[in-house]
This record gives sequence, structure tokens and C-alpha cells, in this order.
Amino acid sequence: MNVHHLELFYFVAKFEGITEAVRKMPYGIQQPAVSGQVGQLEKSLGVKLFHRRPFALTPAGKDLYDFIYPFFSQLSQIEERIQGEESQHLRLAASTTVLTNHLPGVLSHLRKKHPELRLTLREMNGKSIEIALQKQEADIAVSVIPRKAPPGIKSVKLLQLPLVLLVPAESKIKKFSDITAKAVAGQIPLPLVSIPKNEPLAHQFNRGLAKRKMFWEASMEVSELELVQAYVAGGFGLGLTVDIPKKNWPKTIRKISLPKDFPPLTIGIQHTGDLKNVALSFVELATAYAAELEAKSKKK
Repeated sequence: MNVHHLELFYFVAKFEGITEAVRKMPYGIQQPAVSGQVGQLEKSLGVKLFHRRPFALTPAGKDLYDFIYPFFSQLSQIEERIQGEESQHLRLAASTTVLTNHLPGVLSHLRKKHPELRLTLREMNGKSIEIALQKQEADIAVSVIPRKAPPGIKSVKLLQLPLVLLVPAESKIKKFSDITAKAVAGQIPLPLVSIPKNEPLAHQFNRGLAKRKMFWEASMEVSELELVQAYVAGGFGLGLTVDIPKKNWPKTIRKISLPKDFPPLTIGIQHTGDLKNVALSFVELATAYAAELEAKSKKK
């Protein structure tokens, strides 16, 4: 049985006739089309479902109507319920650092604004974020905004984070020139802890080095910036990271600022298509939070 034919029969039986069904159905369809498709249903079943004039269901028509009534009669209610629930569901992708250190406060304010908020948080970085957005597995992502936007992905800038190097607190290195002075034939021989070189942070850092005709191969690659900090403190080398406002750096490490020709990373919100209200609220709250972080950073 064709489900659309069943739906048309449901309306004909409910409103007791094809003419009334056409007038009262929730979507437009011409009377001949209804009559023809219900006729096809009767033909496929090999039975007459109702008498036209005066309208009356046959025993077979009554059995069929009683069977399909619970489903079709509740479609509008289930549609409203699903739409209502989905409108309050936010699927968000971000790095572990962002999810752990920055989003709890923002999401707490979002929950106050949307008491029925339902959250799905996914830890991911780089290319995996782009894929999740394009496959609509995430509504929005908080991440590095690439220099060239991927097809179909829109972005909202939040703040810029300067690149910095971390050194153990007892290190004799005080400034970036102390590091470059150790280069041999353009190669910096010091051990470096970094995220993978295909990630925007490492790529941006290496571009800055290339302008100086230098390169620095990582001796240890890690997946998260928090791990960079941990392994620098553990004595595994210097570490590449970003200067995050409001971050309390441990006393076991120090920051080394990079020259201005190393451009900062732009952090923002990425999404595809139009945002639902709960996502728009998140963008508003995240933008305010980022502005507050930036203001505190400038005061320092």
C-alpha cells in the first residue's frame, strides 16, 4: 500500500467525503488527484473502501480507517513535540581546552535563558570539525577560523590569540632571539613540543619561521594544548601554544612572546546555514564572553 494514498484515504474518511477533505486538508491538492489516488488504493487492495453518495465507509474501509487513525491523527502532535525538543537541542563541537576552560560559564548562562536546553558536546579539532559541520553532525563549532573558509561554512569572529612559546621556569632562554640564535644552517636544534604540523597553530608558526629562512622540527607531537604545557613542565623541551586570556600559567613554566610578524590565531564560531534561536543565543553569549576576555587581556 502506498503511504500517501493511505493518508489521502484517512482525510476522506475523517471529513466524510472527497470534497470536504480537499477543503480541510493541511496542504493543497486538487479534488481529481485525491479521487484518482484513493481509487488506486482501492484497486491495489481489490476492495471498495467507501460509497461516494451518500458517503459511507464499507466494512473494509472502516477496518482500514480504524487501523491507520492512531498514526495519522497524531502526526501533528509528534511533529510539534519533535520540533520543540530539537529547537532546544544544541550540538556543539570544540577542543578539550575550550570545552573545559571556557564553555561551562557560557553554557550556564545559556541554560538560564533556555531552561529546556539539551546539549551534545563533542571534543574535536581541525579537519574533523569541518567534516562534522558539513555532515550536520554539529550545529556550531568553536575553533580556529581558517584563512580560507571551507565551502558552505560561515564564521563569527570572537577573538585573536597571540602565539607564544613555553619554556621551563629555570631555562636561561629569556626572549625569542635567544632561540633563533641557536639555529644551525637555519634549523633550530632545541626540542619542541607541538600539536601536529597540519593544525593551524603549527602551520602559522612554521610560516613565520619560513620568512626567516628557518625551520624547527617538533620532537614531540601532542593532540591538545594542555598537553603541550604539561610536557614542557615535565622537561621535554620548549612548547608552542597560544596566549589565552584569563589563563593561570603554572609557576614551573614561562611564556616567551613572539615577534609581531607571527600573526595571531583567530578564534570564532563556525556553522552552516541559518542558526536556530538557541544557537543564536549561544553566539551572543560567547561573543560577550570573548569581549570580556579581550578587555581583561588588554588591561594586563
